[in-house]
Amino acid sequence: MSMAKRTPVMQQYDRLREQAGDAILFFRLGDFYELFGEQASLTAGLLSITLTSRDKGAPEDQREPMCGVPYHAAEGYIAKLIALGHKVAVAEQMQDPATVKGLVDREIVRIVTPGTLTSESMLDENRSNYLGAVYAGDAEASLCFADLSTGEVYATSLRGDGIAFALKAELDAFSPRELLFGGAGGTLQTRLSLLLEGYPGLNRDTSLFTNGSAVEAVMTYLQRTRSVQKDHMRPPVVYQPERFLEFDGGARRHLEITDSLHQSGSGRTLFSILDFTGGPMGARTLRRWLERPLRDIAPLTRRHDAVGALTGDAVRRGELMRLTRRLPDMERLLGRLVVGESAPRDLLALAEAMDRTPGVRELLTDGASEKPRPTLLSHLCGEIGDLSDISSEIKAALDDSPAPTLRDGGFIRPGFHAEVDRLRDIVRNGKGYIARLESGERERTGIKSLKVGYNKVFGYYVEVTKSYYDLVPETYIRKQTLAGCERYVTAELKELESTVLSARDNLASLERELFGFLVMSLTEKAARIRRTAAALGELDALCSLAEAAARHRYVRPALEASRVLDIKEGRHPVVEAHLQSEPFVPNDLYMDGTVPVAILTGPNMAGKSTYMRQAALIVVMAQAGSFVPAASARIGMVDRVFARIGASDDLSGGKSTFMVEMTEMAEILARATKDSLLILDEIGRGTSTFDGMAVARAVLEWVADPKRLGARTLFATHYHELTALERELTNVRNYNVTVKRRDGKVVFLRRVVPGGADDSFGVDVAAMAGLPEPVIKRAREILVDLENGSRGAHCASAGTRNDISTTDGQWPPLRDDDQFTLGDLRGGQLMDELAKLDADTLTPLEALALIYKWKKDI
Repeated sequence: MSMAKRTPVMQQYDRLREQAGDAILFFRLGDFYELFGEQASLTAGLLSITLTSRDKGAPEDQREPMCGVPYHAAEGYIAKLIALGHKVAVAEQMQDPATVKGLVDREIVRIVTPGTLTSESMLDENRSNYLGAVYAGDAEASLCFADLSTGEVYATSLRGDGIAFALKAELDAFSPRELLFGGAGGTLQTRLSLLLEGYPGLNRDTSLFTNGSAVEAVMTYLQRTRSVQKDHMRPPVVYQPERFLEFDGGARRHLEITDSLHQSGSGRTLFSILDFTGGPMGARTLRRWLERPLRDIAPLTRRHDAVGALTGDAVRRGELMRLTRRLPDMERLLGRLVVGESAPRDLLALAEAMDRTPGVRELLTDGASEKPRPTLLSHLCGEIGDLSDISSEIKAALDDSPAPTLRDGGFIRPGFHAEVDRLRDIVRNGKGYIARLESGERERTGIKSLKVGYNKVFGYYVEVTKSYYDLVPETYIRKQTLAGCERYVTAELKELESTVLSARDNLASLERELFGFLVMSLTEKAARIRRTAAALGELDALCSLAEAAARHRYVRPALEASRVLDIKEGRHPVVEAHLQSEPFVPNDLYMDGTVPVAILTGPNMAGKSTYMRQAALIVVMAQAGSFVPAASARIGMVDRVFARIGASDDLSGGKSTFMVEMTEMAEILARATKDSLLILDEIGRGTSTFDGMAVARAVLEWVADPKRLGARTLFATHYHELTALERELTNVRNYNVTVKRRDGKVVFLRRVVPGGADDSFGVDVAAMAGLPEPVIKRAREILVDLENGSRGAHCASAGTRNDISTTDGQWPPLRDDDQFTLGDLRGGQLMDELAKLDADTLTPLEALALIYKWKKDI
C-alpha cells in the first residue's frame, strides 16, 4: 500500500518504523501498543497473542496484519522479546489525545536492547548486564564493557600474539548480553571477526566506531538507543587484564564457578555455596570477585584480613548482615534515576537504604573510641557516606505511600508545595466549590430556584425558572431558552469551571515537574550515592565470605609469590555441601616448581575428577579473597587456570571428538605459563589407544619440561603405561585413588595416595552401572585373555596397523629433540618430511595438523 493511500496515523507509523531500524516497533495508540505488518505477524507468534488485521472491509489477501498489547503490561512483553534476542523501539504519545485536535505527535523515546536494560523486571538482580564493544586496530584491540543499570564502565586494550585468546577470556569474564564490533581492517580484524562469528547480540555497525575507540562506540550506542548522556555513566575504569586470574572456556565451564553445567543444578555452583549476601549489590560483587579473581597478593591480603575479622566476630557480623539483608539495590535505583526512568517508590527505596548507613558505620568503628578498624573495613567505613541530607530531601518531597507510577499522580507530600495543595483540594472538593457558588448566587440574587448544572455543550451554567426572570442580574449571559427556564453563564462561573476542570491536569503536570526537579537534584549528588552503594555491596560480599567460612569450616590460605600448591585435607566445596549420606573424604596435594606434574590414575567414579576440580576451586577461592575448605593451604599465585575435561563432538563445525579435544589442548599449550594451573582429564581418549597414548605422553612431557612449560598440572588418565614417566622424569609424580574389593564388590575409598593404579576396575564399574550379567561375565573372560598375553592375537584378527609403538608394546621415551620414533612407516615422501622437520619451531596446532596428515598417509 502506498504512503499516499495510508491514513495520517499510519504514515506516522511508517516513518517511525523506518527510524526503528531492526527493532520491533511498539506504537502507542491510546491504551495499547500496536504492531502492524510483518512485525505484527512475527510478534504475535513470539508472544502467543491474537493476530487480527486492519482494513476489515478489504479482501483478505490485502488486509494488513495487526496485534497489540496493553500499555500497562508492556514491560512483560518487551522482556520476553528481549530474552528471545530482539530489540524493541517504544514510540510514545507526546501529547494528550484529549487536548489535541487531529494527529497526536509521537516519538521513539527508547530502544530497548539486551545490553541496555534498566527495568527491574528484565534484569537478573544478582548478575551484571554488560554492553560490550571490541575495536580491532592494526596490532591491538580495544575493549569496553558498560552496565547501564549501574553506570559501571570498564575499558582495556590487548596487544601481542595472543590477542584472540585474551579477547575470548575477557568476553568469558564479562559475558556481555550484546556486543558491538568494528575495526580498521586488516589481518587482526579478520581473525577477531571469525572468533566472534555467532556471538549472541553481535552488532557490526561500523558507524559506532568513528574514533576507533570501543568506549566511544558504547557511549554512542547508549545515546542512540536510550538518549543517555555521557555524564550519566561513571568515568571508565581502565584495567590491566594481567591483574586478574584468567580462565579458559573449559575451566570456567567445568569448575561451575557461577553457572551450573546442568539446567536443574543452579544451586550446585561455587557462587551458590558462598552466597550469603543480603542484597543484590553484594551478590553482584561476590559474583564479580569469583569471575575475576586477583593475582596481586596485597589487595587479597586486605580481603582476607577483613574476612578473618568478620569470621571471628559473630555478633558484629550478624548485625551487619541484618542491616544489609534485603537492602534496596541502590546502584540500579540510581541507574534508573539518571536515565529518567525512576518512579517515586524508587526514590523512597533509595532513602530507605540511606537511612541504614549510620548503623553500618557505627558497627565498623571500635565502639567508644569511634576510630575505624585498621583493615579494609576501615576503608569501607570511610566510603559509606552520611547521606541523611539526601534522604531528608526525598522524604520531604514525596508521600510515604505514593502511587506506583508518575502518571497515577498523588506522590508529592502534603505541605511540600502550596499550589499542589490548592489544586489537590480543588480536585477532591470540586463539587463543593460549585455548591458554594450556587448557594452564594441564590442569596445574592434572591432567586430561590437557582441551580448550577453542567452539560458537554456549555459546560457549567446557571438555570433560572420563568417565575424569577425579573431577578436575573445584568451580568448573567443567556445561553439557552427552554420551555420552563433559561440557562445563563457568568464570568465567575466560567473562571471556576476552568479551575475545576483543569485542576486535575494542572496538578498532574505540576507534580511531574516537581519530581523532575527532585531527580535533577539527586543526579547532581549521584557520585556520593554510588560511592556508598559500592562500599555497601563490598561489605555485604565480605560478610558473605565470612559467614561461609564460619559455617563450612574454611581456613585462611597463605598466599605467596611461588609455585607451591600445598593443600592439607582439601575438600571440594560444592560436593561437600551437597553430600547427605556420607562424609566428604579430604585429601592432600603438594606440587611446586621442582615437581609440577601429578599423574592421577584410578577407575571412573572413584573421585579423580573431584580431586582435580577441588584443587582448582581452592585456588580460585583463595585468589577471590575467600577462605578455603582445607586444614591448611599454601597457594603460590596462579596466573591462569586451564581445564580439558570430557569429550564432545562439534558436529555443526565438522569436528570430531578428538579434533575438539586437540584444538582445546593446542590453545592451552599456547596460552599457559609456568605460573598456570592445568587440569587435564583423559587426554587422547577420543582416538585409538596407541594414538591417544602417544599424544597424552607428548603433552605430559611438554608441560613437565621446565624449558617448555613446567606448569603445575593435574593429569588424570586411564593409560596406566604413562605412570612409567615417574621413573624417567624427575618432575613427575604418580598418584592414584584407592579402591578395594570387599565381598566381591568394588568399594571406592576416595583417598588419593602416592603411586600408580594397578587396575582400572572398568568391568566392575560397568556392573555397577547396570549392564546385563551375561555381558559382564563375557567382559571378565575377555579381560583374563588380554591380561594373559593374548592381546596380540585379538589385535591381529582385526587387521594390521602401523601404530606408534615398539615390538614389545611399551611406549618408548621421546628423544631430546622431541621427534617421535615411528615404527614401520613406509613411503619415502613421509620419511623425507620427517628428515626436514624442525620440531623446535612447530606450534602445537601445526604439530597436530602434521599428525593428522601422517595418519591419513599411513
